[in-house]
Amino acid sequence: MSSTGVLRISEARGRAASRRPFAEGPTLFDQGAPERVDRAFPDGRPSASRYTEAASPHDALLALDIETVVDTDLLPVDWPADRFPKAAWHKVVAISFVEAAIVRDPCDGTERFRIRCCRSGGEPGWSEERLLRAFWKHFEGGRFRIVSWNGRNFDIPTLLMRSLRHGIAAPAWFLRGTKWAGYGYRQAVDWHADVMEALSHFGASSKLTLDEGAALIGLPGKLGEHGSHVAALIEAGEIGRVRDYCETDTLNLVVLYYRWAYLTGRINADAHDGAVADLMSYLKQEGFGRPHLARFLDAWILASNDRSAFVGSEARKRGVAGVLAALDSGADCVTH
Repeated sequence: MSSTGVLRISEARGRAASRRPFAEGPTLFDQGAPERVDRAFPDGRPSASRYTEAASPHDALLALDIETVVDTDLLPVDWPADRFPKAAWHKVVAISFVEAAIVRDPCDGTERFRIRCCRSGGEPGWSEERLLRAFWKHFEGGRFRIVSWNGRNFDIPTLLMRSLRHGIAAPAWFLRGTKWAGYGYRQAVDWHADVMEALSHFGASSKLTLDEGAALIGLPGKLGEHGSHVAALIEAGEIGRVRDYCETDTLNLVVLYYRWAYLTGRINADAHDGAVADLMSYLKQEGFGRPHLARFLDAWILASNDRSAFVGSEARKRGVAGVLAALDSGADCVTH
């Protein structure tokens, strides 16, 4: 964004050029990710520098969500049917995320976000162990700020407990950071921003569900799906539908993070609206081959009639449909 207040949509089209190389070897995106890895570290023991260097600023957001089913091998037979099972008793069937580059202004350090992808890890049919190994390999290969919704209470503990079950190491989660901040610090939101917790002032007020948070700012929400449907979908062999649902949750999540970051002064209106426009551009392009992303964008456009997706005056006036029309016409910017 220039000092004249012009929102550069062309920045959104530079996603491919801004992508950072991932860690060497198979990652979460590769069909060739190994079924097993004999050592957590290919060179034996972790070096201190490998983790102390990760105390430097993160270069990407990882807005994360998981879907699970109950592990009937572990659930006690006398566990009440109306009680939610403990994290360790949930088997991970999908790990989805939105990944976005964090671009910092060299002068003042302010942040902007550029979408890289909205993906689910691995391939349909992968075992839980293989999903987890590939996820932690991808995580260790980057410098991510984690974004979640109730992730401190469920998603992260589940990933860690299930990794414990399969004998998978996750050293980057525990060793990165400093004496004062890291992934395990509840209020270190620059490392792990649990947006649900942050919006409730860490439990001081009522917590919103993801659907309630989405409705608050005019997002589509869950589009008729729900976590309670996952077990039946898996039983019916519809893992693809589960992965699609999980991805739409991450889309709601990342936009809620953008709005929270604006609310708290972490980004300005230009950066917020630029990130939203960038995501819209991505969804429009990806939607041709991935219908659930197109459905999300269509529902977002409809919802934005009552609650704008933008916070800047001119972008609010145009709305989602106006921004998309500008992109279709080849416009380079949206005035703000």
